[in-house]
Amino acid sequence: MSVNIKIRDAVKRYGDFTAVSGLSLDIKEGEFFTLLGPSGCGKTTLLRMIAGFNSIEGGDFYFEGKRINDLDPAKRNIGMVFQNYAIFPHLTVEKNVAFGLQNRKLDKETIKTETQKYLDLMHIGDFAKRMPENLSGGQQQRVALARALVINPDVLLMDEPLSNLDAKLRVEMRTVIKDIQSSVGITTVYVTHDQEEAMAVSDRIAIMDHGVFQQIGTPKAIYQRPSNLFVASFIGQTNIIEGKLVLVDKKTMIEFKGGYQLEMDNILDNYKFDQDVVVSIRPEEFQIVSNDTGLVAMTDNSAFLGHNTNYYVTVFDGQRVKISQESTIEEIIEEDSQVFIYINTAKINVFTADGKINIVKGVSDDNAQYLTKERID
Repeated sequence: MSVNIKIRDAVKRYGDFTAVSGLSLDIKEGEFFTLLGPSGCGKTTLLRMIAGFNSIEGGDFYFEGKRINDLDPAKRNIGMVFQNYAIFPHLTVEKNVAFGLQNRKLDKETIKTETQKYLDLMHIGDFAKRMPENLSGGQQQRVALARALVINPDVLLMDEPLSNLDAKLRVEMRTVIKDIQSSVGITTVYVTHDQEEAMAVSDRIAIMDHGVFQQIGTPKAIYQRPSNLFVASFIGQTNIIEGKLVLVDKKTMIEFKGGYQLEMDNILDNYKFDQDVVVSIRPEEFQIVSNDTGLVAMTDNSAFLGHNTNYYVTVFDGQRVKISQESTIEEIIEEDSQVFIYINTAKINVFTADGKINIVKGVSDDNAQYLTKERID
């Protein structure tokens, strides 16, 4: 059975250091939920609090409405997949997968049937009699995942499960993990520092920094409308450019260094006044155009990456920015060439000067409801 998870005002301290600071969160039944952030942000700490491996200095944790703060980890019915796989080196693949079922003292026929089911599900049936030392990293991770799922846990917790794999295998395994999670329908909490990985597997993501949620939402919502400058900078790549918001003839304009102005028709009404702002423009939101309209720029250099070509250009009297656009059959634009650039104003994001607030319409944050310290229903 899969469950929903409710967390209210969670606090974790190590002496005078607060690793998790009053966090509240709802994770839906069957949801693939990712905790994403830089090293030391508190994501693994929160995961271990859910698992029962860390003490709780404040707040409440619930599985399907049942408070679990004082519940022994062994009784929480969770499956765990770790960064280092943690499979038993002295047991075969088959016996590794069956271990949890044997611990629960199920009958031999059930153990055999369920073990074979998950060996087949993870496509490791052919390796059933092998020892872990004879498996690749990806195969070992499949064994770890099968062992975690075979016990039919209420919640699957995964802590940086792909970080020890090479780049190509990480891409393959994240597809496997998402497909398996979807087919089994288990509530999953996943920890990673890899933004692309989080975007690929998650139903929703919580961006963390210094023990605090910066934004919670779908990958699309977080990427397209980050709630603050930290999120914009952490998720994907972006060009950060200082400017001014000015009102000209009842139009809302962003003015950049050198006097170039860009009309914005999606600024929140209560922020339509003259002020310093910070603008986030992702590389794909710039486009080099063939006509002589738009922003004038000079090319510095380029990098052909196959499907896309990255250009580094100078704009706004000295600001260097990155542009990413689909490669063409034609020659790559040479260095020191004058080009004209179109900016997709519908997609760029504008923040207050301190970077704390996105003042463009359409920002959503599933965490906002908890900022008032609402209690569980």
